[in-house]
Amino acid sequence: MKLLIIGCGGVAQVAIQKCARADGVFTEILIASRTKSKCDALADKLKNTAKCKIQTAKVDAENVEELCALINSFSPAAVLNVALPYQDLTIMEACLKCGVHYIDTANYENENTDDPEWRAIYEKRVKEKGFTAYFDYSWQWAYHEKFKKAGLCALLGTGFDPGVTQVFCAYAQKHYFDTIETIDILDCNGGDHGYAFATNFNPEINLREVSANGSYWENGKWIETKPLEIKRVYNFDGVGDKDMYLLHHEEIESLAKNIKGVKRIRFFMTFGQSYIQHMNCLQNVGMLSTTPIEFEGKQIVPIQFLKALLPDPATLGARTKGKTNIGCIFTGLKDGKKKTLYIYNICDHQQCYEEVGSQAISYTTGVPAMIGAMLVCNGKWNKAGVYNCEEFDPDPYMDALNKYGLPWVVEENPVLVD
Repeated sequence: MKLLIIGCGGVAQVAIQKCARADGVFTEILIASRTKSKCDALADKLKNTAKCKIQTAKVDAENVEELCALINSFSPAAVLNVALPYQDLTIMEACLKCGVHYIDTANYENENTDDPEWRAIYEKRVKEKGFTAYFDYSWQWAYHEKFKKAGLCALLGTGFDPGVTQVFCAYAQKHYFDTIETIDILDCNGGDHGYAFATNFNPEINLREVSANGSYWENGKWIETKPLEIKRVYNFDGVGDKDMYLLHHEEIESLAKNIKGVKRIRFFMTFGQSYIQHMNCLQNVGMLSTTPIEFEGKQIVPIQFLKALLPDPATLGARTKGKTNIGCIFTGLKDGKKKTLYIYNICDHQQCYEEVGSQAISYTTGVPAMIGAMLVCNGKWNKAGVYNCEEFDPDPYMDALNKYGLPWVVEENPVLVD
C-alpha cells in the first residue's frame, strides 16, 4: 500500500517514522511539505531502518490543484494529513477529486477569523449550537455525503485527544458498560523541558485552545465557562498531583453525538502556574491575536510572530523529562449496577526520544496517526463517508496501540473528578 503523508513537523516526524518502520504495512511512502529539505533530512535518517521505499516532494497544502497533481502522480491508497488544521478542507477536497481516502489528527480551524463570509457562518453556528469555539467538526462533517457518494473514507482526529480517547470510549462502551453516563477526559503532561515558557505542540493551536472559553456538554446542551475558570487537582499514576483545567475540546462534540445515553462529557488538561502566567501576560498584550497588524510597513500576525520566537516543539525531545498520562474516566451502568472505570496510557518522554527523537506529546499523537492510516488502508476501518474514531470497532485500534508503543491500562473503581 502506498501512503502520502503531508507535513513534516514534530507530530508528522513521529508518524512518518512509525509508518516507515512498520514491517509489512506500507510498501511506499511519499513525504510532502512546503519545506522539502525537512522531508529530505527525515528520509535520509530513515534510509537504513525503513521497511518501505520513501520519496519526498514539495507541496502547498492550501492549493488544491497542486495537491491533486501530487496525488495523481503518486497514486496512494490514502493521504495522511499531519499538516496544520487550517489546511484540512483543501486536502479533503483534493482527496475527493483524486479518489483517495483521507486521515487527519485535528479538526478544521479557520486561520482568518475576521473574514466576513467565515464570520457569518460562524455566528450562525454559535446561534444554533450555543457555544463560541472557533474550531469544531461541522466544517468537515459537511463532507460526509460527498465522501459517501465517492466511496471514500475520511477518518477525522486520529491523534490521542482527539483520537485514542474516543477509541477508549468505544472500547468501554463495547466491553464494560450497557450505558455510559459520564466521561471525563484527562490530559496530563508531567514533563519538564527546562524552558521558562514553551508549548509542546504547535503554539498557534495550543495557545488559542487554552486561552479560549471552556465548555462541557451536559444533559443535551453546551455549558460555557470562562478561560481556565474550572480547576481541579488529580493524582495521576506515574506523575502525581497536578492542577488541571476544564477546556473546550473538539472530541466532546463528536462523543456527544455518537455515545448514546451519555449525560455529561468534560475535558481537563494540566498546566503549571508558570505556563498560565506567561500565557495570560502574552494575551494581555495582544500576542495571541490572529488578526494581522502593520509593523514597519509589513503585515504580521502576532501569534505567528510569537511562534517564531518560541522553541520549536520538535526540538524539545532531548531536554524533556517525565511522563504523560492521558485517558478517560467513565461512570455508567452494567447489568443494572453502577460502574466506574478508567482507561489510560502512560508515556515516558525520554523513551520516546530514544526511539524516534521526539518528546511524548508528539509521540502520543504521531503513533495513533500511523495506526489510523494503517486501519483505513487495510480495510479494517474503512467505510464510505466522514467518521470519527468512536464510530468504528475499537478492538483493532486498541490492539495496535499495544503493538506500536502506546500500551493502555484499565483501572476499576478509580478516584472520580468532582
